[in-house]
This record gives sequence, C-alpha cells and structure tokens, in this order.
Amino acid sequence: MGRVFGLGGCFTGCCCLLLLTLTGQKTVVVTGADLRCTIPFRYLARLLLALYSSALLLGCSTQHTPAPVTTLDMRVEEPAGPFSGSTYTVQPGDTLFAIAWYSGNDYRDLAKYNNLSAPYTIKVGQSLRLTAPVASRGRTSSPVAPKPVDRKPEQAYGESEQNVKTVPRRVELPKRNTPAPPRSSAPPTQFASKVNTWVWPAEGELVGLFDASESGNKGIDIRNQRGTPVVAAADGKVVYTGEALRGYGRLIIVKHTDTFLSAYAHNDTIEVKEQQWVSAGQKIGTMGNSGTDSVMLHFEVRYRGKSLDPIRYLPRR
Repeated sequence: MGRVFGLGGCFTGCCCLLLLTLTGQKTVVVTGADLRCTIPFRYLARLLLALYSSALLLGCSTQHTPAPVTTLDMRVEEPAGPFSGSTYTVQPGDTLFAIAWYSGNDYRDLAKYNNLSAPYTIKVGQSLRLTAPVASRGRTSSPVAPKPVDRKPEQAYGESEQNVKTVPRRVELPKRNTPAPPRSSAPPTQFASKVNTWVWPAEGELVGLFDASESGNKGIDIRNQRGTPVVAAADGKVVYTGEALRGYGRLIIVKHTDTFLSAYAHNDTIEVKEQQWVSAGQKIGTMGNSGTDSVMLHFEVRYRGKSLDPIRYLPRR
C-alpha cells in the first residue's frame, strides 16, 4: 500500500480534509468526503495549487459584517409633563400654591405673571403663565425656565401612607449638638448661585425613602416625637407656609437658589413667616402629624420642579 498524506484546512469557517495516497504506479488517489479519484502524479502540484487558490478565494469572498456601532446619548431624557411649557391649563383641584410648587416657582411670581391678587382664585380651563413676560420687572424671585416635573399624586402622603416606601430596618440617626451657624446681621437680597451646605432637616428615625416611580414617595420621612425641631436644610428664603397643598399638612417651602427648593411637611407648628430669610440649621417648625396619621417630617428637594432624592444631598451619618 502506498504512503498516505492528509491535506486539510479551515478557511473562514469552511473546513475540508483530503487524503492523498501515493501508489506505486505514479498515480495519486484523492479521497474526500464526497470525492474519490485517481490522478497522475505529475498533476499533484497542479492539484495542490488549485486547492490553495480556491481556499484563498473563498476566504476573500466570505466577509464578516461588523457589529453596528451605537452611539449612546448619556443625557437623561425627562418625560414631557403638564408643566413642561411656558403655560399651564388649570385642572380640577388645582390651586395657585400647588401649581407654583410643582413648577418650581414662587406663587407670588405666578400671581404677578397672571395679574392675580389674593386669594388667588383660578378656574378650571384657565391658562396660566409659568414664566415671566418679556417686559416683566420687580419679580419676587428670578424666573426659571420650566422643566418637566413629577406631580404629586392625590393623598400620596395622606392617612393611608400606601405610597411610602418603608425602610426594611430602622436606621437611627445620631444626635447632633452642633449649633446652627450664626446669621449675618443683614439678610441677603438675592438667592445664591448654588447651595453651599446641606444639613439634615430633623433628628429621628428614617422610615421612608425616596421612590422615583410615578406613585412613589417623592422625598424621605423622618419619625420622632411631637415637637422635635425642624430646621432649614440650607440657606434660603421661606416662600410658602400653610396648608393649601393637599396631603402635606402644615407645610413650609424654602427656596435656596433660583432652581432649588425644599419642602417640610406635616409640621405641628410653623415658626417662620413667608419672605423670611433663613440659614442652614435654623429652626423653622416642629414635627407633627398634620395631614398624616403618625408624627413625622416628610422632606422633599426639588430642582426646577423635578423631585430629587434628598439622600444625595444630605451629609452622611
């Protein structure tokens, strides 16, 4: 029997194997998967050249299409909402105070933009301006270009507390003895460009966390005894005190910059007045259960009307 040689290759995924048997009669027997033939030995070189050329052509003609390249837009797209434009159409149950809160405005500014006077009566279907007219002067605060915001669901923080995300285990916040920083003798005349310092708005047990879902908790909840001091989380100006926003009880809203506001809900007492400038750590009220069924502080932070997780801004404990 003649000598046997194996000739194989794999070209771009196509594999083949040929057995070449040299006989004693100057011939070569070629055996493959579906091939068997005998050729003169003198044609062996031509056969090998033909096989090589075929494999080379096959490799060149078989192209792999590269995976498509996708450019990711890293910007967070905020969903369009009822407050995303320069005007807003009043819906049933709306008040000027609520519209101001959800759109990130001072209600006095909205009243000025829309020629409203106390008690700021608005009607369903009425179109309200959310930004200052071009010729507007003498604003109580600088206008902010409206952005889509999360509108607080009905009774989201009411008696049922069904939308408050509860912490799996209680986290006791350590007590602080650091006194509030002294206020300057002259109050500011305009808002700062940014918030320099955030402090916790109250001592107590953290029982509710921020939930970004549509019906979720738009802030955090801190539980303690009735009368526990509630302090301003940052320097700013009190732009609202009262109970006009359903589900918040006795509410205090502090504006820190042209874009940042914070809210302190369910107070037992309110110890500041509207238009009063306050400092971070300054007492503004006491903890209570107005608008809810347990004594706690509900605390929110909003940027251009958009709900944010307060834990991102408060110092670690």
